[in-house]
Amino acid sequence: MQIPYRKPGKFSSLAPDPIMTKAKLNELNFELEKLKSKRPAAASEVARLAELGDFSENAEYQLAKGRLRGINNAILRLDSQINNAEVIDLKSGGNTVQIGSRVSVEVKGREKTFQILGSVESNPQIGVISYLSPLGHALFGHKAGETVVFKIASGEASYRILAIN
Repeated sequence: MQIPYRKPGKFSSLAPDPIMTKAKLNELNFELEKLKSKRPAAASEVARLAELGDFSENAEYQLAKGRLRGINNAILRLDSQINNAEVIDLKSGGNTVQIGSRVSVEVKGREKTFQILGSVESNPQIGVISYLSPLGHALFGHKAGETVVFKIASGEASYRILAIN
């Protein structure tokens, strides 16, 4: 039976966002070094299991080969991400919302604070949003005192910018 060909979805091959802070770049470098230190042991395990012969029935070999393949793919992905990284400087203050800005907004009578960073570091639970997110995109370039209205799934949302730190 032949597997049908399907076109990839629009989100299947998005390039990773290159914008990140120096701290995130250091974290990626640490993770890369950790993976590179695991690779020799995984390769020697594959070689040891290959000596047992009959690859088709050697489940341990298949698993070890899969682990090595995963390590190699992660190393390639991280290496590419590190080489293409655009390190941003976290600025304080400023007249307009930019990447690296910490923004205090009022929404439905409550005050919330967000930091605008790249999508690699996005974590809405702690108030870090991507400049590519609907809210980050809407706030980008606006000044303190302005009200930003943008579309959400249930209609529209209105955020008033209180301060830019």
